[in-house]
Amino acid sequence: MTLHAETFHRRVDQIVAGHFRERPGYSVWRTRGTDDWLLIYTQSGRGRFGFGHAHFLAEPGDIVLIRPHTPQDYGVEPELQRWELIWAHFHPRPEWIEWLDWPQEAPGLMRLRLTEPALRQKIEAQFESIYQATLSANRRRTEWAMNGLEALLLWCDSVNPLSQQGGIDPRIRQAMDHICRHLHRPMPLEEMAEVSGLSVSRMAHLFREQTGISPQQFLERQRMRRAMQLLRFTPRSIKEISQDLGYDNPFYFTQRFKKHTGRSPRAYRTEEEPWDRRTA
Repeated sequence: MTLHAETFHRRVDQIVAGHFRERPGYSVWRTRGTDDWLLIYTQSGRGRFGFGHAHFLAEPGDIVLIRPHTPQDYGVEPELQRWELIWAHFHPRPEWIEWLDWPQEAPGLMRLRLTEPALRQKIEAQFESIYQATLSANRRRTEWAMNGLEALLLWCDSVNPLSQQGGIDPRIRQAMDHICRHLHRPMPLEEMAEVSGLSVSRMAHLFREQTGISPQQFLERQRMRRAMQLLRFTPRSIKEISQDLGYDNPFYFTQRFKKHTGRSPRAYRTEEEPWDRRTA
């Protein structure tokens, strides 16, 4: 039986991060884990994560999440003998907890496999910015790092198969993102299909299968969601808002808004006006 020396770990107040390039001999062994969460992204090489008498290998693009008080047994995979990893120990904000339910390899040991090159680039850049923020002399460096981590976890949530959005085909998610960035103009099905790399008929079928609604219904829902935000938090006129969202006719916009919410834009603005504005 191999005896391991416990790896020292200093208590983390909110977040600490690092970027390591390790060679043979690097390993971590903590029988009781830590009281924080640990996130490890494999940028290159290969890492080994043990649990009980088994283990799995983390390849480039794998991001591993370890719950508090979960035994930690990880290090350089002995065959490849190199591992570049970016990591963060952190205490999550309360609203993050539901984002931390990932597929488990073992109790408390979870992994997401990031297969999309564009998403991997975003995650790597985001992780590096978190690390650099923790090194900064800025007196708000912890807040910057935590905000960066929040964004990273939201990106992970978008591909987590256990979350509502995670099971969506990447091509359909790409079309959805494109729609949301261009609410101000008409969006023909042909353009959505081109963005997703699918034929029009395949895109429309897969979109409805994945989301339960058609692409045009999704477009209108996003426009109405944005309209409600603009009505509540800006002084823009109804005509201006309708133009912002691709409706040339304010009367038609009003009809669609009322169908969606049960209220006219004017009534919605009056009834939903933020509390601080009513009492200012």
